Amino acid sequence: MLNKLNEFFSTLITPSNDAPQPEHTLQLATAVLMIEVMRADAESSEAELTTVMRILKQRFQLNDREVQQLSALGQHTAQQATDLHQFTSLLNRELGREEKIRIVEYMWQVAYADRHLSAHENHLMRRMTELLHISQSDYIAAKMRAKPGDME
Repeated sequence: MLNKLNEFFSTLITPSNDAPQPEHTLQLATAVLMIEVMRADAESSEAELTTVMRILKQRFQLNDREVQQLSALGQHTAQQATDLHQFTSLLNRELGREEKIRIVEYMWQVAYADRHLSAHENHLMRRMTELLHISQSDYIAAKMRAKPGDME
C-alpha cells in the first residue's frame, strides 16, 4: 500500500511531456514546503499547523475538508520525501518570480507562527530560497513582510 502511494506521489511531481501539471500538484508542492518549515524545529506547534492550514485555505480557495486532505497528504509526502528538489523544481517550472516570492513569504509566516525562529528554520529557509532561485533582496523583503510586528 505504501509503495503504491509513493508511486502515485512520484507521478504527481515528475513532469510529463504529454500533459500540463495539474493545480493539485502545485498545491501539494506548496504544502510540503510549508510543512518542512514546520518540521524544521524540534517541536512543531499547533500555531504552525494552524498557519499552514489557513494559508492553504486562502491561497487555493479550498473548503475545510479539502484543506484537511491536502494537509494530511502534504505531511505524509514530506515524511516520505528524500529531498526538496522535486518540489522546488516543479514550482520553478510552473510559477513566476512573484508567485515563488509569495510562497517564500508563506514559509516565513509558518516559521514565525510559534513566535520563535530556530536556527534550523532559518537555515532551511535560506536553502529553499536558493532552490527557488529567489534573490537575496526578495528573500529579505518576504521575510520582513511575514514577520509579526511584535517580534524582535
